[in-house]
Amino acid sequence: MIKAVLWDLDGVLVDTASFHFEAWRELFAGEGKDIGEEDFRRTFGLRNDAILREILGDLPRQRVEELSRRKEELFRAKIAGRITPTPGVPALLERLRQTGTKMAVVSSAPRQNVEMVLHSLGMEDAFEVIIAEEDASRGKPDPQGYLLAAERLGATPEECTVVEDAPGGVEAAKRAGMRCIGLAAKRAPGALAEADLVVQSLEEEQVYRFFGM
Repeated sequence: MIKAVLWDLDGVLVDTASFHFEAWRELFAGEGKDIGEEDFRRTFGLRNDAILREILGDLPRQRVEELSRRKEELFRAKIAGRITPTPGVPALLERLRQTGTKMAVVSSAPRQNVEMVLHSLGMEDAFEVIIAEEDASRGKPDPQGYLLAAERLGATPEECTVVEDAPGGVEAAKRAGMRCIGLAAKRAPGALAEADLVVQSLEEEQVYRFFGM
């Protein structure tokens, strides 16, 4: 029985990849470093501290925090008034709400980002729980964020289904003992092969069958 659905944010509820890429490129340009699309795709979905150290090497904690704050300021400025839900998301959220399914957002992004995105999409009331960067000390593929969301929703891992678009997120869901739908709209389906169901769009009928609707 599916009691709760746990949603990733970036790439699932909303396609923000291009805005993150723009923000990272601007940030790294200021550090005299160029980041290409391959580097971005490889690191997308990781926590900022991991991305910064991957691209810039070992940095003092204070410098990592400073650069991370700057990147997110750039990102928020770029998305203002420019984002829309991923196709299929509003209809699926409404169907799940009608069945009484509990829902949460689990993201590696700062809470300010998550709340801004949900407000911009008109979805702030759709989720009972938000797990953001500040809530989980270990980012995906560690399962901590998903397990914490399940606990706060009063659901066991076996009662939860995760919707993810990144290999690390799928890994986190499976390590948490949860079922997972992999959204492969922006990547090769094989990259999400560990998921229980892989789809190109959340509008597909098999998504609704997976949820028993």
